[in-house]
Amino acid sequence: MIADLKPYADYKESGLPWLGQVPKHWDTRRLRHLCEMRVSNVDKHSKRGETPVRLCNYVEVYKNERIRESTRFMAATASEDERVRFGLRKGDVLITKDSEQWNDIGVPALVECEAPDLVCGYHLAILRARRGLHGAFLHRALESHFIAAQFHVEANGVTRYGLSHGAIQGVAIALPSTDEQAAIVRFLDWANGRLERAIRAKRKVIALLNEQKQAIIHCAVTRGLDPSVPLKPSGIPWLGDIPQHWEVTALRRYWRVTDCKHLTVPFVDEGIPLASVVEVQPFSLNLSRCKRTKPEWYRLLIEGDRKPRRGDLIYCRNASVGACALVETDIDFAMGQDVCLIRSLSQNQRFLNYLLHSPFMDHQLELLLVGSTFKRINISEIKALTVIVPPRHEQDEICKSLDADMVAYDTAISRLNREISLLCEYRTRVVADVVTGKLDVREAAARLPDEAPLDSLEDATDLGDETEAADEEAAA
Repeated sequence: MIADLKPYADYKESGLPWLGQVPKHWDTRRLRHLCEMRVSNVDKHSKRGETPVRLCNYVEVYKNERIRESTRFMAATASEDERVRFGLRKGDVLITKDSEQWNDIGVPALVECEAPDLVCGYHLAILRARRGLHGAFLHRALESHFIAAQFHVEANGVTRYGLSHGAIQGVAIALPSTDEQAAIVRFLDWANGRLERAIRAKRKVIALLNEQKQAIIHCAVTRGLDPSVPLKPSGIPWLGDIPQHWEVTALRRYWRVTDCKHLTVPFVDEGIPLASVVEVQPFSLNLSRCKRTKPEWYRLLIEGDRKPRRGDLIYCRNASVGACALVETDIDFAMGQDVCLIRSLSQNQRFLNYLLHSPFMDHQLELLLVGSTFKRINISEIKALTVIVPPRHEQDEICKSLDADMVAYDTAISRLNREISLLCEYRTRVVADVVTGKLDVREAAARLPDEAPLDSLEDATDLGDETEAADEEAAA
């Protein structure tokens, strides 16, 4: 159905260079004429005498396209004046008003619940549609990359970017009649549901492939490659038996752990790379999007034999505790915040990396972090982690086998992620074309069947032919 959409019969110039032509019967209006705007200053800090509320924060808007009763909210308090001015109503549109990243500005979310205790939090602006504009249509219009470009142009700042009141109110959208707005919303909700089902199905396949990878890694690093080898009790309740000639010991026996320098350094566009939490998420260290610092600060950060080199492991001890990456580059870089360096001259570092990525280690970290308010571990706890150590030649054989086994899984996962990326790009293009009048969806919307909301479908893998149809239609 999406592939069959046609342009409108007649167009006119919109008067806006970025928009070009719009359907002849459409208008172009700025948000100041279409919405009431309020910028919230309510924060999470409770004050005596105020009323308990649920606070809709920046994170809820950034992560959710729609704000529903099921969305997680922070408990806070607000004065009566704040509850009146910044209380949320069904049909309101929230946008992110400021952020550390310029392209995180203007991200919209539609409020779909009616809750008298729900209040808009800090760093957000409320857009409340006036007569002649549907909130749901405004939400879809603000999702368009044409609108996002207007926000990005207007964002100002140095270390944190923000939008002024005038910048938000000056944003222009193409405006059809209210009936046509409703048809557009109906069509885009349907199209988005179809595409989202396909995306969810692919993500479920990725999750299953990752589970299979974990099972293969766990078996290899805890039992080895020879199923006939004699076993012995490991002494670890959740592990069971291990090969008789393997050793169970503390990580510090064979590996040296060195903490990062706890320095706050300046960032520059051109400088020495810093490996922090984000860079250690994959199996191999990825510095492609890392922050950088000045050479003089780099020299401070590598003092005390802290200069990483090929074969070292960079381990995360805060936030994403347990994430670990192998250094496979010879370029100079330093450790940033919240990571440490693990090095051994006698053991296979790749084997330890596989072990640190195994369910055996995940379970150990879960037990270590039980009851912790903040998910972090210190250097002494990392040194005390229990590891399984085969002879070096077996470590090499296990790594060679796992490297070969992982190729097919990583290739399949990479392909699925690429397909998800293409579906997301296609969805973005459809939204932009429809809300700017490049495609006419009135007849298509009138023929649409009533479908169950996406959230009511608990298992996207049970969609069968529907998912396949959505894939084929998205590719058309």
